[in-house]
Amino acid sequence: MANLVVKAAVKDQLEGQNVASDFYDALNEEVETVLEDAARRAEENDRKTVQARDL
Repeated sequence: MANLVVKAAVKDQLEGQNVASDFYDALNEEVETVLEDAARRAEENDRKTVQARDL
């Protein structure tokens, strides 16, 4: 899947912290999992629209 996180935004959010290069891959995987779970919940509720409550 595509990169779902913007490295510059992550670095801005973690200002003052160093970010290891493998952190971005791990974060991308976490975001991917969250999105897949949200889509599954929406589908289980017969919706095509993913909503905040699916998180």
